[in-house]
Amino acid sequence: MRNLAILLFVAILSVVPAVDLVAQRGRGGESKTIRLNKKGFLKKVADYENSPSEWKYLGDRPAIIDFYADWCGPCRRLSPLLDELAKEYEKEIYIYKVNVDSDKEIAEAFGITSLPTIVFVPLKGTPSAGVGFLPKDVLKKAVDEILLNKKPE
Repeated sequence: MRNLAILLFVAILSVVPAVDLVAQRGRGGESKTIRLNKKGFLKKVADYENSPSEWKYLGDRPAIIDFYADWCGPCRRLSPLLDELAKEYEKEIYIYKVNVDSDKEIAEAFGITSLPTIVFVPLKGTPSAGVGFLPKDVLKKAVDEILLNKKPE
């Protein structure tokens, strides 16, 4: 388990429903970010219980995972930016949100100690992470280059 946390961090829950759209109103309507609890995470992202020392992404599109807490100021500032990206990249990536207070086990499994922690998960290869508030231009650059393999202009 620790090996997986180190692998993810360096290179980079238990209630129904497993996955639900985060119903937050922001600039321009409903969010397309996806809130995950443990059950949803194990099904859609990585089964860290059965494969604790191996990273295997289970999704069919690249993803961003936002580890956040409701009380975290930078997390609250980041949330509308992720909503915007979810709309802009709707058909290309998933944006998942994991509340570290209600889903402590996931945060512990991946060694999340600072908030927000944003994990960029490509379809193949090793995830990479950013810690703290990231401006939209930095997020877009990471999506384009890390997740979608687009060359910088």
